[in-house]
Amino acid sequence: MEMRNAQNDETDLSRKDNRDGRPSAGDEAAVVGAVLDYFEGWFQGDAIRMERALHPELAKRCLGGDQRWWGEAGGEGTGPGALETTTAREMINATARGVGKERARIVDDLRIQVQVVDIYDTIAAVTVRSAVYREYLHLVRTREGWKIANALWQRT
Repeated sequence: MEMRNAQNDETDLSRKDNRDGRPSAGDEAAVVGAVLDYFEGWFQGDAIRMERALHPELAKRCLGGDQRWWGEAGGEGTGPGALETTTAREMINATARGVGKERARIVDDLRIQVQVVDIYDTIAAVTVRSAVYREYLHLVRTREGWKIANALWQRT
């Protein structure tokens, strides 16, 4: 029995035909789709798209975090040299509150450039460039589709 998911019209993790790690025909489009759910969801305040894009165990990190880039006070242990971590739930909640929509207002150009660096079987690496952020993302193929597991970001 073949299992399919919404983001990728390829079989799920039980695929036995991909022992050499080559991406399937739909993998790159599915990876880009997950990344656009993440970025466009953030800028549009769409928590459903954000949740669809993120692995529940997301580790999103930034050197200095919001305190460095936005002048906002962070929690204990944050500062210019600290590595601040944001969870999937925190990202989804911030998206629902419209934090990304507010930050999108500071720029005129919201183009998002997605560069798929590599896809190997169940993992992918992506670089994303926008007028607001530069992010390096790692994605994993799950039974629900490609999900962002790691994000390292910096304000541009």
